Amino acid sequence: MIRIGIVGIGFMGYTHFEGARDLKGAKVTAICTRNEQKLAGDWTSIQGNFGPRGGHVDTSELSRYTDYRQLIADPDIDLVDVCLPTDQHFEVVMECLRAGKPVLVEKPISVSLDEGRQMVAASQEHGTPLFVAHVLPFFPEFRFAAESIRDGRYGKLLAAHFRRVIARPEWSSDMSDFRKLGGWGIDLHIHDNHFIAHACGKPDAVYSRGLLQDGFVNHVHSSYVYQDGPAVTCVSGGIGASALQFAHGFELYFEDATLLFDAGTLAGEWVVSRPLSLLSSDGTMSVPDLGAEARWCGAFTDELQVAADTLSGSGNPGPLSAATALAALELCWAEARSIESGELVQI
Repeated sequence: MIRIGIVGIGFMGYTHFEGARDLKGAKVTAICTRNEQKLAGDWTSIQGNFGPRGGHVDTSELSRYTDYRQLIADPDIDLVDVCLPTDQHFEVVMECLRAGKPVLVEKPISVSLDEGRQMVAASQEHGTPLFVAHVLPFFPEFRFAAESIRDGRYGKLLAAHFRRVIARPEWSSDMSDFRKLGGWGIDLHIHDNHFIAHACGKPDAVYSRGLLQDGFVNHVHSSYVYQDGPAVTCVSGGIGASALQFAHGFELYFEDATLLFDAGTLAGEWVVSRPLSLLSSDGTMSVPDLGAEARWCGAFTDELQVAADTLSGSGNPGPLSAATALAALELCWAEARSIESGELVQI
């Protein structure tokens, strides 16, 4: 049994806690927060941009800490799950790695490229697993897309376009300081860069146009250059009108098929403009079977399961690879340099 300790009980900590209820061979046995009400199980103050509000949780059988160092030192914890704000990742992750404690940290690994590199180097130096919780590849439509690209079931990928846009997130005080988040070019768009690096491989170069604010990308149109690979583009950012709370999707053009998906929250309503659709060369269209519908936190269950299985020796990090997370962050900063210079930037 892999025993998990969650550090940080905000919306992501709550989401991971709920996702962990359905794990096989792993469970949450400890939490850490400085909020005494949350330690006692009152999570009613928690609200995110998807899923239900927090409620009342029975924490009586959990080890409860107000100092993350105590949780790291607990010999009965096998995996530390860091769900703190991004600007707090580095210190906690480095202490875990130095202590030889495997760690899963929420995306992005960091805003700072130097910190990200130090974390990956420390994981290698100490031989301690570091997983980065990029959840997008675990959502059914994106899982199907990545598998289709990687196994070549529809032939070679010729071209792809991705989209991820939001309105200015004035609904959240936690997102008011975009500098701590790395701008929407990191906090939001890193999902796309990670997925592209995971599914298509790390590109050789990137050319981007967009909007910078204080050196951070807030909107970007990028072309990813592969010397012997597909033509890949993406648009992402946080400049939409207030009714465009969220939208994402993709167009994938294979040798033998085209795969389309488009959905988002428009004027407060979840709208699936185009469910995952497979258009075949024979002129037919079908909807791929994505399996049974999971709970609202099902993708996070799958994400945590990969980390647990890897620690137990029955799996591999896959999309949770720290190297892929670092590649995604490198792409984000390369895009900023490309926008600033107006030139192609080598990766």
